[in-house]
Amino acid sequence: MPKSRRAKVFHMTQVTKKTRENKEKLFDNIREAIPKYQHCFVFSVDNMRNNYLKDVRRELDDCRIFFGKTKLTARALGTTPEEAQSPGLEKLTPYLSGTVGLLFTNREPQTITDYLTSLSPVDFARAGAKATRTVVIPPGVLYSTGGQVPAEHDVPVSHTLEPELRKLGMHTRMVKGRVVLGDEGQIQGYTVCKEGETLDSRQTRLLKLFSICLSEFRIKVLAYWSAANGEVTEVEGPVEEKEGGDMEEDDE
Repeated sequence: MPKSRRAKVFHMTQVTKKTRENKEKLFDNIREAIPKYQHCFVFSVDNMRNNYLKDVRRELDDCRIFFGKTKLTARALGTTPEEAQSPGLEKLTPYLSGTVGLLFTNREPQTITDYLTSLSPVDFARAGAKATRTVVIPPGVLYSTGGQVPAEHDVPVSHTLEPELRKLGMHTRMVKGRVVLGDEGQIQGYTVCKEGETLDSRQTRLLKLFSICLSEFRIKVLAYWSAANGEVTEVEGPVEEKEGGDMEEDDE
């Protein structure tokens, strides 16, 4: 029988799933770290960005950071006094939900807490994120920051962007080589997003075109355990679990 001449679809990207071996390695690495460090922190991450997390790893290069399924993490620490790998570790279990990670360290707890909570770099929002504020682009000549700074300190939008802005829903036109929003005499601007609404890809693209950052990478310290007394100190308390919140990245 002759071979089919139909076009075949070849997928150029592959997603590597976490195997049982990966999970067992993460489990073993967590357990191996427990006796080597004096403190174990549970922290949550808002607006995860790998490049910012890499900076944290470099700054805390004498510590160990782990991400993984929270159920696996909890089992590695021990969920009951009998199963706990060190006295009191089971008290961290209530904090292991949502987008959280573990940090093992021998540094002073206050030093770690101060460093992690001081991090707040901003970035462009991604689709699915919540708008942290309402953004309205004023009518008239469009400027590169969408009216976020005074016109005298800004530059007009390039004419090459006008077709894309129109495709993204903005009522734009060209007037004497300048990109203008709205008709002559129009006093209402264009609302890109409203505070609290979920952003779609069109809105995030517009925000990026106008250099408007609505996403803030933040680490919240929920609680930490100390080997010296087996006690857990609560800092911000447990986070509400969100769908798909578990991270799939391990220590290294």
